[in-house]
Amino acid sequence: MARMLVALFSGTLFGLGLAISGMINPAKVIGFLDVAGDWDPTLAFVMGGALLITIPAFRLILKRPYPVLADSFWIPTLSSLDGRLLGGAALFGVGWGLSGFCPGPAVAALAPAFATGLVPVFAFVVAMLAGMAFYRLLFERPVRGMGEGRASGPGGFVSRGGRS
Repeated sequence: MARMLVALFSGTLFGLGLAISGMINPAKVIGFLDVAGDWDPTLAFVMGGALLITIPAFRLILKRPYPVLADSFWIPTLSSLDGRLLGGAALFGVGWGLSGFCPGPAVAALAPAFATGLVPVFAFVVAMLAGMAFYRLLFERPVRGMGEGRASGPGGFVSRGGRS
């Protein structure tokens, strides 16, 4: 229950930060990507501010023997670039550039979209959910001998630390 409350608080805080910074406005994002035209650098400041908090926080947190609300840390093991990663990054970038939305701001923009009836926000979220379902259907395979568990491709994560 504590993990769910912390996740709810964190997501709400993230969405509030996106709204206050204006990052749920696709015109703001497209203005940042338009380096040859009327460039708006505010997104760079938002990202820089996030990095100023995240980098030291990760260094401090990963010094702990285990997380506060979990039994161990789950650290990514893949360190190489492959076709799936590059293709996904390209698809993400093209979608971000065309629509001005990425998943977090699109979900945060749903609240004002309900009030104003902005169809593009709903269309983006529906397309995003359909893409997630298509990916799961196409690329995730059931793991034999693991009951209902699923694996999401090569590599993955390794547990580090843990409670004694």
